[in-house]
Amino acid sequence: MITADSFPTPHLALRDPAQERQVLTFAHEQAAIAESLRRRLAPDWRRRTPPERVALLRRTCRIITEWRYNLAASAPGRLGAGIPLDAERFRTKIKPGQPRIDRLGYSGRLRTHTEDNPLVWDPDTHLYVGGESTPAHEIMLRYGQDAHERMDTAGAGDVLVNRVVLPSGRTLDGTTLVRGEEAQRIAAALVARVAARGRDASRMETGDYPVYLVTADPAARALMLDAALNLFAADQSLDPDHALPAVQAGRYLLVEAPEYYKGADASIRVLVVVVGALLTGRAMLLEQDMDLRCLVGGQDAATEMPADTSPRSA
Repeated sequence: MITADSFPTPHLALRDPAQERQVLTFAHEQAAIAESLRRRLAPDWRRRTPPERVALLRRTCRIITEWRYNLAASAPGRLGAGIPLDAERFRTKIKPGQPRIDRLGYSGRLRTHTEDNPLVWDPDTHLYVGGESTPAHEIMLRYGQDAHERMDTAGAGDVLVNRVVLPSGRTLDGTTLVRGEEAQRIAAALVARVAARGRDASRMETGDYPVYLVTADPAARALMLDAALNLFAADQSLDPDHALPAVQAGRYLLVEAPEYYKGADASIRVLVVVVGALLTGRAMLLEQDMDLRCLVGGQDAATEMPADTSPRSA
């Protein structure tokens, strides 16, 4: 049985009891939809042909996307400060020429406002300053540092592209890590894009020295998604010796291939736990920073994760 134990909370901002309840409730919501899907797929999974399994997985992806949208639509708001939650972004597909962009490094909006240490917007630095640190803030700082270190080690300058190898051996360009002057250009373009949607972008954090994660182009993401689903659905993946490696390899491909602007992290987590249960017979335990491990570390560093061999049965 899949439980909330498979979805350890990322401790986004646990200094606020209300936000703590929101985060913990989300873990149970993920477990509930995952267990429901597992029960739906498990009885006939091994009797199905690989094409039938792929079709079932695509339908499962659509169900998960709608589930994630409904949760966002009913949520009281986002964790931390910043632009208010827009539920439509959870079912808006990433458009050509308008990739999904995520910021790593200092994220003042993830700090907590307190009476003794208020969190305020600084128009000079274009950052939220003050407040008290939270685990989420520390995670984003750490992965920002890790991204800078990886780029320095690779001698990549200000742009580093994750090279993604498919099970077929074909190599594609995945997520791009960007910093420096190019990051400043991306930040300005992102602010303009948000404002063009009628949102208040005046307090989007663009200061400091961040690294931006920019999704791959649509064609590459489609190929990576297809490869992941076909790997999950392959007869060979039913073999105990191949099941876990298939889940691990497919997981990395899914993280590199989000379809929507928001919600991909949770949706991918649910799908991975469902597939993991189907193939390995275990309710896999996910790392709380699974997506950042993949996107910042790259395929060689993040295909296998420490929690993957946790001995829990589904």
